[in-house]
Amino acid sequence: MNGSLAKSDRQNSARGALAFLNPFLIDRIDRALSEVGEFGEVRLVVMKGKLRFIQIMQSESLSEPPQEQR
Repeated sequence: MNGSLAKSDRQNSARGALAFLNPFLIDRIDRALSEVGEFGEVRLVVMKGKLRFIQIMQSESLSEPPQEQR
């Protein structure tokens, strides 16, 4: 497959049916996105057709000096 969804999968997605994710995985991805912070990445690692890992990479900007805590 070339990375695009098959026609039947697109039709199911348009109707709201999920082909890959379930409510538990959606919740875990949503939590990862909320934890990533101001800068960062959330990567989904799929192995053998199943979501196996969620990687969270947090970054901080170096364009401005950090504000001092008082």
